[in-house]
Amino acid sequence: MSSALLWILLVLFFFTSILQKSDGQFEEWCIADEQTPDGELQMALDWACGKGGADCSKLKVNQPCYFPNTLKAHASYAFNDYYQKFKHKGATCYFNSAAMITDLDPSHSSCKFESRT
Repeated sequence: MSSALLWILLVLFFFTSILQKSDGQFEEWCIADEQTPDGELQMALDWACGKGGADCSKLKVNQPCYFPNTLKAHASYAFNDYYQKFKHKGATCYFNSAAMITDLDPSHSSCKFESRT
């Protein structure tokens, strides 16, 4: 086996083992789709933080997820909070096509996005 192929396999194994949880499940997060128009994104965010039951308290001023203060960033946090809380009850990461699943952790600085399996 060539050293380049061995190196590639080791890198793939490393990243797979990092992303995989101990119970064999991969972590996933629900984030806002960048292509969603702002009006639709705002309606989905309002629903998630209202009737949806997401905990949006970390999005308030002086809280860890307030910055960046953008619609997309706030929607991503709210969508993920809702999805992680209720996916075991059948909730999806859909939000009328405003969201999508990612395997890349969207957490940043002091804003931590949960991932529950």
